[in-house]
Amino acid sequence: MTDLSTTYLGLKLKNPLVASASPLTKQFDNIKRLEEAGVGAIVLHSLFEEELIAESIRLHEHLEEGAESFPEALTYFPELPQYGIGPESYLKLIEAAKGSTSMPIIASLNAASPGKWADYARRIEESGADALELNVYTIPTDPLVTSSQVEEELSEIVKDVCEAVEIPVAVKLSPFYSSIPCVAKTVTEAGAEGITIFNRFYQPDLDIKTMDVVPRLELSTSQELLLRLRWAAIISPRIKADIAITGGVHKGEDIAKCILAGAKVAMVASALLKNGISHASIMLEEFRRFLEEKRLKSAEEIRGHLSQRAVANPKAFERANYVKLISSY
Repeated sequence: MTDLSTTYLGLKLKNPLVASASPLTKQFDNIKRLEEAGVGAIVLHSLFEEELIAESIRLHEHLEEGAESFPEALTYFPELPQYGIGPESYLKLIEAAKGSTSMPIIASLNAASPGKWADYARRIEESGADALELNVYTIPTDPLVTSSQVEEELSEIVKDVCEAVEIPVAVKLSPFYSSIPCVAKTVTEAGAEGITIFNRFYQPDLDIKTMDVVPRLELSTSQELLLRLRWAAIISPRIKADIAITGGVHKGEDIAKCILAGAKVAMVASALLKNGISHASIMLEEFRRFLEEKRLKSAEEIRGHLSQRAVANPKAFERANYVKLISSY
C-alpha cells in the first residue's frame, strides 16, 4: 500500500489533504464526517477580529451600563451570527473536536490589525488546538501607507502571536504583496512555522439596477491553482517554513501538483462545498492511483520535484516563460 503520510507544522498527518477553513468546518457533525472521508487534518472556520471586538464592546457595556458611547458603538458591528459562531463557542468547538477525533485540529484567527491576538491565541492553545493558522486579511486603501508599513504590521502581529503560544503557527498570505518571497521570509523570521498560499479575496460586484455594491461568493476552480503552484515552487526551496496550498484544489491530480511544487499539504474547501464532504475520499483515491501508476512507495518521494530549484529550466517560473507564452499564441 502506498504511504500517503506527511508532516505539517511538526504534526503527523495520514495524508496531505487538509480541509481548509470554510462553513463546513464550523459544525461538529461536519468535522466528524470529514474525518470519516479521510482528510489528514482540519482547519476550523475562522474566528474573526470583528467578533472579538464586538465581544469586548458588549463586555464593557455590561460593566458600565448607562455609558452613552457603547450602544452607539455596538451599531458599528453586525450581530455575531453573521460572522461565525462567537469566541466562546469557538473554544468549545475546539475542545469537542479534540475530544472526538484523532486527526490534528488547526484553529484559525482572521486578523486585520494589531490587537489582543496573543490573548486569544493562548485561549485557543489552552482549548487543545494542535496548531494555529493566522489569516491576516486586510486591504490597504490609504495612499500614504507604504508597502513596508503594511509588512511591518504583519510581522508585528505574527511575532506577538508566536511569542504567546507554544503550538506551531502558520500565516495565510495574500498574493498581493510587492515581494512575496520577502514577506514569506519575514513572517518566518517572526516565528511562523508555516506559510499558507493564498488567501482568496472575495470581490464585490456592482449592481447597475439597484446602484449598490453587492457581495458575491464565487467558489474556486482548478485554474486558480496555477498562481499558487508558481509561488510554492519559488518559495519552498528558500524558506524553512512548511508550505500549504489553498485555493483551486479540486482533484487528486491537484494534490499531486501541490506536492510536486514543494507544498507539505493541499487544502480543500470549494470542492467539498460543491461536491459534498465525501468528495475528499475520491480525491485521495485519485492521488493514490497517481502514485501507484508512477510506481512510487510514498507521497514524500515527489515533494519538491518540480520546485524552482529542482527543475531543469527554473526560468519557466519567471519572465522567460511569460514572453514565450504570449509569443506562441
